[in-house]
Amino acid sequence: MAKNLLIVESPAKSRTIKKYLGADFEVLASYGHVRDLRPKEGAVEPDDGFAMHYELIERNTKHVTAIVKAMRKADALYLATDPDREGEAIAWHLVEILGEKGVLKDKPLHRVVFHEITKKAILEAMDEARDLATDLVNAQQARRALDYLVGFNLSPLLWRKVRRGLSAGRVQSPALRMIAERELEIEAFKPREYWSIEADLAHDEQPFMGRLYQYQGERTEQFSFENERDAFAVQAALKVHAVSGLDVVSVEKKQRRRNPAPPFTTSTLQQEASRKLSFPTQKTMRVAQQLYEGIDSADAEAGGLITYMRTDSVNLAAEAIADIRQYISDKHPDVGFPAEPRSFKTKAKNAQEAHEAIRPTDITRTPDSLKGQLDADQAKLYELIWKRTLACQMAHALIDTVSVDLACGEGNLFRATGSTVAKPGFMVVYEESIDARKASDDERRLPRLEEGDRVALTDIRADQHFTEPPPRYTEATLVKSLEEHGIGRPSTYATIISTLQQREYVTLEKRRFFLTDVGRVVSRFLTEHFNQYVDYGFTASLEDDLDAISRGEKEWIPVMERFWESFKSQVDLKHETVKRSDVTQEKLDEECPECSQPLAIRLGRRGRFIGCTAFPECKYTRSLEAGTEEERAQVQAIEGRECPKCASPLLVREGKYGKFIGCSGYPDCSHIEALDPPVDTGHSCPQCSAGAIMRRKSRRGKIFYSCATYPKCDYAIWNEPVEGPCPNCAWPILTIKTTKRRGTERVCPQRCGFSEAVESTEEETVAAELPQVS
Repeated sequence: MAKNLLIVESPAKSRTIKKYLGADFEVLASYGHVRDLRPKEGAVEPDDGFAMHYELIERNTKHVTAIVKAMRKADALYLATDPDREGEAIAWHLVEILGEKGVLKDKPLHRVVFHEITKKAILEAMDEARDLATDLVNAQQARRALDYLVGFNLSPLLWRKVRRGLSAGRVQSPALRMIAERELEIEAFKPREYWSIEADLAHDEQPFMGRLYQYQGERTEQFSFENERDAFAVQAALKVHAVSGLDVVSVEKKQRRRNPAPPFTTSTLQQEASRKLSFPTQKTMRVAQQLYEGIDSADAEAGGLITYMRTDSVNLAAEAIADIRQYISDKHPDVGFPAEPRSFKTKAKNAQEAHEAIRPTDITRTPDSLKGQLDADQAKLYELIWKRTLACQMAHALIDTVSVDLACGEGNLFRATGSTVAKPGFMVVYEESIDARKASDDERRLPRLEEGDRVALTDIRADQHFTEPPPRYTEATLVKSLEEHGIGRPSTYATIISTLQQREYVTLEKRRFFLTDVGRVVSRFLTEHFNQYVDYGFTASLEDDLDAISRGEKEWIPVMERFWESFKSQVDLKHETVKRSDVTQEKLDEECPECSQPLAIRLGRRGRFIGCTAFPECKYTRSLEAGTEEERAQVQAIEGRECPKCASPLLVREGKYGKFIGCSGYPDCSHIEALDPPVDTGHSCPQCSAGAIMRRKSRRGKIFYSCATYPKCDYAIWNEPVEGPCPNCAWPILTIKTTKRRGTERVCPQRCGFSEAVESTEEETVAAELPQVS
């Protein structure tokens, strides 16, 4: 019978650790959190010293029962939950439960902390066991109490003032505000016209490009030429001077160093996995958890593949650095490493520098050596972590940059810039995504040029441009912004983003966040009436307070009291003084055409619309997208089309699922048809052979292909069909699929494994043969 009981969070971890500890230990999993605040009002009592009332999480009851039963027989308890505040809190909850059950008594209790699941790390952690860290538990309790009090007070207010089912959170609300403010920036943005003057040049048969850098002795700026007339006048003048080509008047060569990026933190891993692998943050954390816990392997001591994935430190253990440098010496002697190990400094506020960055537990366990043991997602993420870790200790890269000035008449200069990699260094293994560092205009190849050379001119172009609004947030840029403002912790970013989507405050389209009508109204309400609590600085200062509690520098009860007193009075005030119409309506400087009362933008079941403030006496409404009455009439009426049933004019209408064509005689005539009708691709359905494959658009605007006889035949695919059959399984059609990793391929829709690359000329032919949608 085992003398000791050790508790971890996941069963995968328990199996691995059991191999290391032997017969004297029984290792059980808590399956995450075992207790939580009871899900009703009164779970936190501010008037009673913020007393918190917990209850068992129902799905984990059987696991807690097994732990209690095992503890009755054990002589000592070891708590090896995750090495963070949540892990400390889970350990504390287990102690509380076991104490209430009377099975802990005076038995020894040990808290075990490790950051990687390897035999060496586990055995060292067992030797260095400590007591529970009360400060970490208090910090986690304070965080949970804050989240509960904000949610249970703001959410009911949103139900009363906006609509039922909404929620507000201490951290999710500032994140929503970020997205809402970016959306308002985009809507308010007014593009500004500007023109660039560029020369298409060639030397020794190598083409290159130069930008007009100086005109008539003055340096050109972005808005030097703001209209077509000025740009074309400059273009014409320059062409007169460039008849015989341009003269090279100066060549400036420099060499600069590029250093590798630091090893991954939780935040940077989420960002880079989003950019390079298109992984959502939740997927990144789930797969990283699997790599941390380890895989089933013939090697009994294989253990976890990476160190703990919830960290904001960029430090590496001295032993790990030594192993990495040895690996570089053995496998990449031509690249080498700096004389002194490279160290990095984190930019994150209050980072836990005692922890390590995310790295492989064994650098010699290469991605190739794990082929067949990892699934596709695990392999991709492990390779990303492995390469970044290896590269961070490699020698720097050397980049040769060249800047060439070319004269085009007196006082006029074109400048061409370019670069070449003189020594790739760490870049042979890994380079950060281009949008993670500043994309440089000089990263292009130039021919070899010397002063006095004459360069042939192909053309001088005057190109029109318009300034663009700031881009909408991606998951990567939102995570980066949250971290820069000190909002939340990296381990919470995935939950924040998921909650915003689940509440339908935002949608993710083409990997960009779009604000919904409900999200707009909720964000405006919180910003106008609870500005202090969705302020980025205030939210970050609360995180600082929680960090101070975890370090033992502050007591958690006083922090809670300072927050609660002002927050509760603000909630009570808004409950009494704010009307629902104040929140869901935005008055316009426009009168109702039917009753002359003011119009307002209102929130309805299907989103925002313009309606009369005299409702229900006046029921005038119109789409928010519509303009003047004349513009609306032009948009709605379909010229030359009549209803096939009653000969009335057809109109473009908008319903629950978007725009459609409907009869103007509605409700007497109910004829409708799709605004974007299906288009025949010219391929027969391979499933029923009776209908044609039609190109259609989903309700969310995504193109797909399905059988014309639906619902009789339900065959559908997402990729463009082309002539088959499949050489592997003889399926009548193939499809064209394009991915970042593999490019454009012809693949079998039956997933039999067939794929072959499509040459660009063939791809163009395929596109030309497909029917075009008007």
